[in-house]
Amino acid sequence: MIYEYILKNFAKGEPIFLNEIPGSSKDVVRQEMKRLTDDGKLRRLYNGVYYVPYKTILGTDGKVSIDQFVEKKYLSVGGFLTGLALVNKYGFTSQNPSVYEICSNEATTKQRKLDIDGNNLIIYKPLSLITKENIKELEFLSLMSIVDKYSELTGDEYKNKLKEYVNKVGINFVVVKKYISLFPNVVYKNIYEGGLMNELV
Repeated sequence: MIYEYILKNFAKGEPIFLNEIPGSSKDVVRQEMKRLTDDGKLRRLYNGVYYVPYKTILGTDGKVSIDQFVEKKYLSVGGFLTGLALVNKYGFTSQNPSVYEICSNEATTKQRKLDIDGNNLIIYKPLSLITKENIKELEFLSLMSIVDKYSELTGDEYKNKLKEYVNKVGINFVVVKKYISLFPNVVYKNIYEGGLMNELV
């Protein structure tokens, strides 16, 4: 019954979390998932995370979607990508990250490194609980703490891109001021060089 539910509700390569499976108890679901894994009908990706094995058009074993795993496990509970991925997301660099750096409420330690199916993840505990009311501003402050390391833009080009991002996302500087002291001093430098210092006054 659980297997039929999985086939009906999950796509190829989609990570399946135990808490997404209905059952009379967690133990029953866990036992059934283990049996399905032992029978080869499911594969275990990570502790409590599974996927349905499949073949690609080339006949090789299909991979799980790491982006979907990150979304379900870390972003949907209050989180955002940081590091090079964040700088790339808003157009400050064309470089693509080789590591997923994620700031998430799911994190229980300051920093944790994981290898998920050959993908390197670094999970950071946020400096403040991420909520719907502050996620854009905490993401902005995270960007401002690292943009000088990765940005390919300088001068007016950097200023214009930063203002474009702030306007597009709708950054509330009243909220930024509430959390800015939690971040390193380089945030002020990068905001100043971006021509946004007046927003903090």
